[in-house]
Amino acid sequence: MTLFDRWSAALDDLRKQDRFRAFARPRGVDFTSNDYLGYGGGRTPPGFAPPAADDLPRSGMASRLLRGHHEVWEAVEAGLAEWHGAEAVLMMTSGYAANEGLLSTVLEPGDWVATDELNHACIIDGLRLARCRRYQFRHNDLTHLEDGLRAEAAKAEPGRERFVIVESLYSMDGDTARLREVTEIAGRYGAHVIVDEAHATGCFGPGGSGCVDAAGVRDRILASVHTGGKALGVPGAYVAGSRLLKDYLINRCRHLIFTTALPAACGAWWLAALPRVRADDAGRATLHANAALFRAALGRRGINPPGGHYVVPVILGDNAPAVRAARRLQEEGYDVRAIRPPSVPPGTARLRISVHADHDPALLERVAAAVGEAVRGSAA
Repeated sequence: MTLFDRWSAALDDLRKQDRFRAFARPRGVDFTSNDYLGYGGGRTPPGFAPPAADDLPRSGMASRLLRGHHEVWEAVEAGLAEWHGAEAVLMMTSGYAANEGLLSTVLEPGDWVATDELNHACIIDGLRLARCRRYQFRHNDLTHLEDGLRAEAAKAEPGRERFVIVESLYSMDGDTARLREVTEIAGRYGAHVIVDEAHATGCFGPGGSGCVDAAGVRDRILASVHTGGKALGVPGAYVAGSRLLKDYLINRCRHLIFTTALPAACGAWWLAALPRVRADDAGRATLHANAALFRAALGRRGINPPGGHYVVPVILGDNAPAVRAARRLQEEGYDVRAIRPPSVPPGTARLRISVHADHDPALLERVAAAVGEAVRGSAA
């Protein structure tokens, strides 16, 4: 078998499992992106002026440690740190790079990490790179988490650190971590907590700063990771934590040292996005109201998704029904996609419906009816 035969066989196997993927242009009303507040898609408040970025470099040109640094990033990082009440913030090129880079830098072989079984792929890959010892606890099962911490703490191995890693809002299930309880349990066993806030930033907490701040546990965690490309509508991501952590990452994180910086022009977008999102309590209220309305509308049709927020998973189980239901909704003008393994565990293929602040309530009622019909029709 040649290399190309091997590739073809692997792709044919994915087709047989209804797991083959291909790029598809967006079509219809957006119910699949993470543009929760509608900023990326164009929801512009009255009087909002677009950022002036024309006089800033359009290329990062080099890593930030060479010529890729620009004073605009100092302003962005200072503003974000103040927003979160953190000592420092470090910008990264993407959420994937931020999580993978943070974990592969701060964790060392021999360190022990408790990771929720539904944590994102970038967290999984960061742990693989770190070559640490991993304890995967059942999703949001704090008893299982504490069992692992208790057993590990009893060993009392010198020079080995313990960590707990969770997402604040889980991107495929739409439920939240119980951050106060997580940090209390971790504290009892001397474990450091890292929280991925990718899908919560902009949508929870004081001025939208996230679930960590809403729970009042900023001083109990080692770091939080945030993205701009979801609710904030801008490219890039960042790590919030101590000044010592920032200095350590600047000097040790390969995902920062060896990659081209974000263009300074993007920094102007960040400077415009931050005051906008902090002031947008009305947008956050509408987002959560829309999510509740949509979930209630699904419930009237016998569909009761897990979770409780604006990420709404309609779990169908097998891949083929999920693909059929998504195709039907797309044909009706609603951009809903089927999510299949490896993005979700085997046997939990689903429609992942993303509710936004700029969705009209009447539209949400129509989509709920269409989802009900698509789910019933997909069983054929």
